[in-house]
Amino acid sequence: MSDPAAAEADPAAATDPQKTQPTAEPEQPAQEPWAARRDLNAHTPPSMAFRGTNHGVTAQQVIGDVITGSKTEIHYDFSGLGGGGQVSGEIPAETLERLAGEFVHEGTSFAVLLERLRHEHVLVLTGDPFTGRRTAALMLLRQLGATPVRAMDRDVPPGDLSLRFRSREDARGHLLCDLEISREQPLREAHLLALRSRLREQNAYLVITTAHSPYVEATIALAPWQPPAPQAVLSTLLLKRTDPARAAELLALPGVVAFLSREHQVREVVQYAGVLIRADEQQIKDFPLIALERQVQEWFEEAETPVQLREKAFLIALAAFDNGPYALIAELSDILYKDLRSTGDDSYQKPIPVFGTHIAKRLQGARARRYSAEEQTEWGPVTQVKAGFKDDRVAPIVLREVWTGHPAARPALIKWLNTLSIDGRPFVRTRAAATVAVLAYTDLPSTMALVIERWAGAKETRRQLTAVSALTLADRINAPNIPQIVDGWSIDEQDPKRAWVGIRALGLIGFQRPVESLTALRAQARHQYEKRLEQPAGAGDQQVVAELPQSVALLLLSPAGATVLTELLSALEGHPSSRTLALEGFLTACERHDHTACPPLLDWTARSPTVASAVARLLRITINDRDTNERAENVLRNWVRAADKDAGTAGALAQLLPALAAGPRDAARLDHLLDTVPGVDGQPRPQVASRLRATLAHA
Repeated sequence: MSDPAAAEADPAAATDPQKTQPTAEPEQPAQEPWAARRDLNAHTPPSMAFRGTNHGVTAQQVIGDVITGSKTEIHYDFSGLGGGGQVSGEIPAETLERLAGEFVHEGTSFAVLLERLRHEHVLVLTGDPFTGRRTAALMLLRQLGATPVRAMDRDVPPGDLSLRFRSREDARGHLLCDLEISREQPLREAHLLALRSRLREQNAYLVITTAHSPYVEATIALAPWQPPAPQAVLSTLLLKRTDPARAAELLALPGVVAFLSREHQVREVVQYAGVLIRADEQQIKDFPLIALERQVQEWFEEAETPVQLREKAFLIALAAFDNGPYALIAELSDILYKDLRSTGDDSYQKPIPVFGTHIAKRLQGARARRYSAEEQTEWGPVTQVKAGFKDDRVAPIVLREVWTGHPAARPALIKWLNTLSIDGRPFVRTRAAATVAVLAYTDLPSTMALVIERWAGAKETRRQLTAVSALTLADRINAPNIPQIVDGWSIDEQDPKRAWVGIRALGLIGFQRPVESLTALRAQARHQYEKRLEQPAGAGDQQVVAELPQSVALLLLSPAGATVLTELLSALEGHPSSRTLALEGFLTACERHDHTACPPLLDWTARSPTVASAVARLLRITINDRDTNERAENVLRNWVRAADKDAGTAGALAQLLPALAAGPRDAARLDHLLDTVPGVDGQPRPQVASRLRATLAHA
């Protein structure tokens, strides 16, 4: 049995990936760094996509602009404008008048519904939550003159509704908000027919509001409610509260235009109108994020209504896999649901229902949308049904709220992330890393201690790779101190696993600080060099040694390539370990093709004479170096084969070859290489080799 006290003191005590982990596949070799970078860029949430510099990131903007605790802290009451159960009793006339002053029916079916209610006496008003169903129902009754209005208890069974109208009452209007309908207590046509007879006898009217439900008999003519457009609500309210010129001025504000460009609930628009009238610039700026935070807080309130625990788990999974395949989100959310249910009680074994909330209702409650789009896979693009929040700022707010606002959920969340970190699907692992990156931005110390450090020291390479991705994405959204953490890990002399994670991460984020990154890589290379001298029988930490040139190559083929190239040239005169690292890193970059016609490094030389000169110098050195000669000549042979298939590659190589022939010995060696280069898979010598050989002789 787990110790709840210990789990509270250390939320990861029962979820250490080294101690408790699902049965995993046989361990795979570490993913090649270029493939890791490809998956990272392919599966990262759009809000974290790299755009050349670390700015414009939704996660950073949203989490970095947390309003709570600011000097202009504001509290908005969203109650009374949407749904929610009502205690039985008469609704005050002043409440009806206040709502009438805020109600907007332009662009809705209000007039049609009014005529239906006048004729039928009872309406079942259906619609999404927080679309103003209750207010619309009250306004229908008020417009019809059915006052006073009495609110009825929503817990009455549908079959007993007509019994509530046995005796005539003073109230002519009746409102039943959010009627409880279920498989055991469905709403049938017979119930409404009995109701209609009683209401006509008493000249009374009833409006029932309810969400979309499969337990309403198909023969019932529902009254669907679609709210007015936010633009119409806001402009109407402003015209009621100020003069037309001022209303037009407020609607033209950039912040208001941005607010109306996103989807909002009616209650939020009504509140925003009040904020605009007060004309407090800080409140106008803060309101959209405050409204989002308030919505997320409502979702995760302790009460099981209106959001059940299973749906809370779905919200968290949707935040982690925003705009991902719906089936995948639902699958992984149930794994989290299982972990959340057993929090504090590991013996909880109640089975998870196989069938749950319908996809449309589930996404409606999450303010999300369903759409079809292509998903990139290792087998190519496939079309899938995807799901994502309608407002792309919601996902990071959900993750922050769960991590910092509900610490009791941390053990289950960590256990879930541990499972995702070794999943066989790159998309799943990347999104797990993105989730941890947001948590690191929110709470770096806890996230490092409970998740990233444990992943970095894990025995599974997939978990270590997910730690690399988490650090990389955390850096993209400007989480604090990530470069310092990566630098420190990359020069670690005691923990090879942590050093490997740091070195791989440097290759992915180091282009923003190329000089410092190469300094750290050279420091680790020197440590490994000295370690081999001290232990001649050993070869150092093989994974670390192998990773160093890979990170150098990543940096050389990054936006900071020019600076890196200069640093590599200067390293040739330095310590032997620095020279070796420079040459091996350079050759690793030369060997990259990236599925393009022209190898990236060769293509770069064709566009810059300065780069061509530096690359030629490094190639000459590697060709004449006993340790690197074979690799360097293989690079040239592969470039020749590529040139045989692409004229651009042939042109770039023709420009480079004369610079390689610094003297007769170099020229003779290149001539022999071009004369003897074999074709692919035993095919004849590439025809382009003869033309390149002639070019070299002419030069």
